[in-house]
Amino acid sequence: MRKVVSPRPSGHSPAHLLTSLADLLRTWLPEQRWFAGKGRRVTDLSLLSVTELHPGCLHLLVSTGDGSTARPGDCYQLLLGVGDVLPPRLAHARIGRASEGPLAGLTVYDALQEPRSADLLLERLRTPGTAGPLRFERDAKVAVPAGLAPRLLDAEQSNSSLVYGNAYILKIFRRVRCGINPDLEVPWALARQGCTRVPAPVAWFRTSQPQPATLGVLQPFLPAAVDGWTLALDSLTAGREFTDEAYELGRATAEVHLALAAAFALGAPTGHGSRRLAAAMIERLDATSRSVPELMPYVDGLRGAFDALAVLDSGRPVQRIHGDLHLGQVLRAGERWFVIDFEGEPARPIAERRQPQSPVRDVAGMLRSFDYAARSRHPWRPEWARRCRDAYCAGYAAQARWDPRAESELLRAYETDRAVYEALYEARHRPDWLPVPMAAIARLAEHAPTPTPSGSPHTPVPSFHSAQGG
Repeated sequence: MRKVVSPRPSGHSPAHLLTSLADLLRTWLPEQRWFAGKGRRVTDLSLLSVTELHPGCLHLLVSTGDGSTARPGDCYQLLLGVGDVLPPRLAHARIGRASEGPLAGLTVYDALQEPRSADLLLERLRTPGTAGPLRFERDAKVAVPAGLAPRLLDAEQSNSSLVYGNAYILKIFRRVRCGINPDLEVPWALARQGCTRVPAPVAWFRTSQPQPATLGVLQPFLPAAVDGWTLALDSLTAGREFTDEAYELGRATAEVHLALAAAFALGAPTGHGSRRLAAAMIERLDATSRSVPELMPYVDGLRGAFDALAVLDSGRPVQRIHGDLHLGQVLRAGERWFVIDFEGEPARPIAERRQPQSPVRDVAGMLRSFDYAARSRHPWRPEWARRCRDAYCAGYAAQARWDPRAESELLRAYETDRAVYEALYEARHRPDWLPVPMAAIARLAEHAPTPTPSGSPHTPVPSFHSAQGG
């Protein structure tokens, strides 16, 4: 397959190159799982950065938009291969054949699915340096071996990941935001604290143009690990309890939170910003209820959770947290839990994701995940979710020396906010799943009793929610 040289050395501007790529990308981008603009046409397209990583492989930062002035455009990271003929083994990576511009007559494909390009990307990370605006860096204390066979994972949603020799995993951020990505910043800081619950970054790359941003992070891969969601569903399918695992997961979560509190500056106690936090939650509720009519009967009841938060005067300081914690963000290898994916919710600005928040938000995310697992198997087992939730909180309390169930108003508000977010997501992307968050909405819209946490890690205790689960 004949390769082409970089458009920059051959005198072509990004705008000139776009004449070859625009039509192809407008069709291909909306079909990708990591593309955030589902259901919207790509009408505005521009190249922000073009860098040749090696002959025939171009690194692009692409700005997309749908012509709406109300919604700002997104920036995506692409690695494109260009050549005469695509071998049959790469047919699935084909984007299309350019019909005009500097690439006219050449085939364009997703280079992440080509082993040679994946190999050379790892070499860039092994030997720090620059390529145009791109800078490749690594931890000098870690030597990454050469020649590790790459494979592209097919289970990613908002990003793409390459596994090298079952030893390392490279997460490539598809949707690029300005600033240091928390998925580099947080694991690096935790590693400096000696926290072993989070795989430490060994190499990364970033860009300085058009604005500084993190593009990818290489970390140790845990080949024998299984994610918490899979383990929970296996437990439900087999009719087994999951309380021991949930208890240890609670301990692991608290251990990470304690390390985060030591690694980053703490913020003022939650009470100082309760009114502002509640107002933001109410705003999201009102906006979501306009998009999800099923939510309307419960709006007044859900507002009660946020009204209680507005007058809350908690003395616990806020801190850096995970930001999007659920069973899919944890791995179990042997008897040990690991926490991964500190990127937070990709739809939110990085500056917002880096803000100190209450650790109760992470706890609420995990409690919602137990409910999701219980709801995904028939017959529905709300008592399984209740026991997991209580065991998780008990494990957290044993490590943190405070029980999140004692923060009942804050926990209810965060869980309500999460359920509202889930309702919007499911209504847009998976309508058949909408009953899952709606069951929690119905429960959370009611007033909940004050919990009485137990000191026993495995004894079911009264929770802040009803026995109907979520």
